[in-house]
Amino acid sequence: MPDCELTTKCLFFNDKMANMPSTASMMKRKYCQGDFEQCARYIVCKALGRDKVPADLTPSQVDKAKQIIR
Repeated sequence: MPDCELTTKCLFFNDKMANMPSTASMMKRKYCQGDFEQCARYIVCKALGRDKVPADLTPSQVDKAKQIIR
């Protein structure tokens, strides 16, 4: 599976996770380089646009992503 096309512009990883490199690395493997279609940030971005993705939304918050889309 290819990497997520949003990874280089993802504010979560490029800003919020800068002080937690090992956690960021694990999450990037799981979401950005793995099943990125299950990433809450990806889900909201694709449904509503990048500007609608909350800065504090983590990749694992899929339920919150679904609420935002509703």
